[in-house]
Amino acid sequence: MTFDRRTFLRRAGLGAAGAGALAAGITPAVSAQSSLPAEIGALPGAGAGVPVGTLLDYASGPPSAAAVRAAGHMGAVRYCSNRRPGAEWMTGKPLLRREVDDFRAHGLNMVSCYQYGRAETADWKEGAAGGEKHAPIGIRLHREAGGPRGVPMYVAIDDNPSRWQFDNQIAPYLERWAAHLRGAGLKLGVYANAPTIDWCRGRGLGEYFWQHDWGSNGRLNPHATIHQLPVSRQVTVGGVESDLNRVYALDYGQWWPIDPLTLAQSAVGSSV
Repeated sequence: MTFDRRTFLRRAGLGAAGAGALAAGITPAVSAQSSLPAEIGALPGAGAGVPVGTLLDYASGPPSAAAVRAAGHMGAVRYCSNRRPGAEWMTGKPLLRREVDDFRAHGLNMVSCYQYGRAETADWKEGAAGGEKHAPIGIRLHREAGGPRGVPMYVAIDDNPSRWQFDNQIAPYLERWAAHLRGAGLKLGVYANAPTIDWCRGRGLGEYFWQHDWGSNGRLNPHATIHQLPVSRQVTVGGVESDLNRVYALDYGQWWPIDPLTLAQSAVGSSV
């Protein structure tokens, strides 16, 4: 089956930047910075490659898919986790099937993430025991929302941890997540700052990385699949305040399509 360029871009969820990159003969991907034309590589925040579009992430709401699409975003990174006590405002937790169906009907992509606690109650502070407790919950909520096999769950390290904390708490936590995700036919993604992404890669933890800036010291890790922009760049879509994220790969862990590179090859061989 082949797709024309417009169909490919819609199904891959690419924004205008991604469309421009494909038109120029560039396949956006992480670690592509060295091969980019100077004018593209110089784009703000383009340290991980060509930004191909934007995603939202929000804990309240959710906004309608029609509003997300009208605002020009590819979709959203969504919580497959319950709201913690005292966070009743997090009406967007957990992700539910009706939101997924709405997104899919409007040609938008969904990406799974997990975060329950934060700060002193951060999930990773429980170490391996935390992974054993939280991973089954995230996997169950992903499945109940209609999430497929073969995609990642971005597991949140929403902190600026020390190396000791990484070695003794975060790594054991993520190792148990990885084991559970493998057993469920899923992959491990990690939401973390730039140094923690480096540490994860050194331990072979994570296939996808969603970077936040706390403790990143202005550096965009070249292995970041998604980059969450600062709070000052938040947007309101459909009445819901949301973080804004730039995407740096055709495969950023989205539920649809599962294999965007195959679609890209089909698009190149088809007529415009």
